[in-house]
Amino acid sequence: MAAHEVPRTLTVDGFRARRSFGAGGLSKNATIAGAMVLVADGLIATQSPATLLVTLPVTGAVIGLAAARRHGMSALTYYWAKMSWRRASSVESTAFRRLLLPHPYALDLPGVGASSTLIKAHDPTTGKSVGVVHDRTTGRMTVSTLLAPGGSLMAPTGAVQGCLRSWSDVLDAMSTDEQIKGASVTIQITPGAGEALGDDVKERLDPGAPTLAKQIISELVRTTPHATASVAPWMSVTVDPAASAVPPTDLSEQVAEALKVIDSIDLAGTGTDIERRATDVDLRRLVRSAYDPDVFNARSEEFEALSWSECGPQAADDGWEEYSHDGGVSISWVLREMPRRPIAYSVLLPLLAPGKFQRRITLLYRVLDPHEGEAVLEREISHARHRAQATAEVKGRAKWSQRADTQRAEQAAAQMAAGSQVVDWTLMVTTTARSAAQVPAARQELERAVKATRGIRMRPAYGAQAAVFAAGLPLGYNPLVRD
Repeated sequence: MAAHEVPRTLTVDGFRARRSFGAGGLSKNATIAGAMVLVADGLIATQSPATLLVTLPVTGAVIGLAAARRHGMSALTYYWAKMSWRRASSVESTAFRRLLLPHPYALDLPGVGASSTLIKAHDPTTGKSVGVVHDRTTGRMTVSTLLAPGGSLMAPTGAVQGCLRSWSDVLDAMSTDEQIKGASVTIQITPGAGEALGDDVKERLDPGAPTLAKQIISELVRTTPHATASVAPWMSVTVDPAASAVPPTDLSEQVAEALKVIDSIDLAGTGTDIERRATDVDLRRLVRSAYDPDVFNARSEEFEALSWSECGPQAADDGWEEYSHDGGVSISWVLREMPRRPIAYSVLLPLLAPGKFQRRITLLYRVLDPHEGEAVLEREISHARHRAQATAEVKGRAKWSQRADTQRAEQAAAQMAAGSQVVDWTLMVTTTARSAAQVPAARQELERAVKATRGIRMRPAYGAQAAVFAAGLPLGYNPLVRD
């Protein structure tokens, strides 16, 4: 068996993007809007027929852009986002500078993290402190759990199958809990963590050791910082305490309710071990080291004195394809399309391999409750059949891709009827270069890692670099969670 091959029983499938039904490649809403505009053009032309010389070409151009595709999205959406970003950039709305001025929230985190605040809570079940991120706008709370994943590449097939089933049970529990709004799993790889090991070896080196042993140890000390990396995985769960049967009133009761919900999530058997609930110091370290990777291995005492706002950048600029901040320049990519074929459970391994630059891989989840999931799948089946039927009426037969898409939608409905869950999810990757000169090398390394997955298609987060950067941090921001 080749290194990249796995048993058929360890492959996963069922990935499918939502697709609405519309005319000529348009979405349902775009079709309705286009029809309304054409009717309006006709009504105006009844009074002044000459207006059709202007309105029809403009309407046709807009509809054409809505039907065309650019980077996996509507061309109209892409160019509209670019114009919006340029307009925001011209008035410096994409620039952040932390000011020491008596303005409200002048020292908050930038962008989507501005409404968050950090609470140091006491967990009575463990007797230790826990860091809770509170969103002052929505009232939601996010608790992060530090993980210690065990490798499964050498595990028996049965053990891996058991881990996949256990993770399915976790998603099932989330779907029936109204208080759990979303979750994310992040793995951060920071290269060069072997320096601490080199310092320790240097202190313990015996001057009387054989020369060959000293040479070998010296070679290991010299190469270790370039060959190792520090891996920091964590899981963040967003909870809405107000969704309880008896909504808590004050802040302390809301924190207690959030911790109670988090304690009900059992990760046993999922292939990962829980190290501990992230403390306020842990959260400060993760957030601050994302903006400045050089401080990741600093002592905990250096983070205890930091306020939540000081964990963010002193200055940041949100570009179209990059995000400049204190410690360097970050590039964030988002999922464009998953393979339509079954893929190995280890498909993300190339993205998790250490490189020259810090990398953060985030999987975001929103598990749909059974009723919503069933409604979504039934709607998707109807849309798929309508698309195939419309094509058959025009061309005489439906496309094979449309037939396959209908089969995948029906397969998903059958799996849900058998007990599976419907999950909205996405994949985000952020890599950070220490300087602008290293950005091309960082982008090339990320492109190669994505290509090595053999099927997963990703694209830059155009005009949303700062938001995607924050989505990979334990800030309580999950773009899949609806207000």
